[in-house]
Amino acid sequence: MTDASLPRPFHMHWGGGQIIEEARFAGQYTSPAIQLMRYDEGAAAGTAGLRFCHFSHDGRFQRSPMMIGEAEIDQLTEAVRSNPGIRALLLRIAGATP
Repeated sequence: MTDASLPRPFHMHWGGGQIIEEARFAGQYTSPAIQLMRYDEGAAAGTAGLRFCHFSHDGRFQRSPMMIGEAEIDQLTEAVRSNPGIRALLLRIAGATP
């Protein structure tokens, strides 16, 4: 797996910043991840967002949507549990409170 230390930089055409949290686990086929991204520059500066993505088992970022099976939900739940910023935003999506 490539360097997954945090924070680490990211760059998008509308701005860049740091990945400050990552809920990630090694699944059967890929390593699904939810990343909390803090924008420090560009049009999105001062905001945060979530990226749902996945990596190959050797650490390469995959450019297809993250897909996760029902059998892996508990592993993702455990990964999210230890990332309070990601958890809070997911609870907002679900209409719940942290």
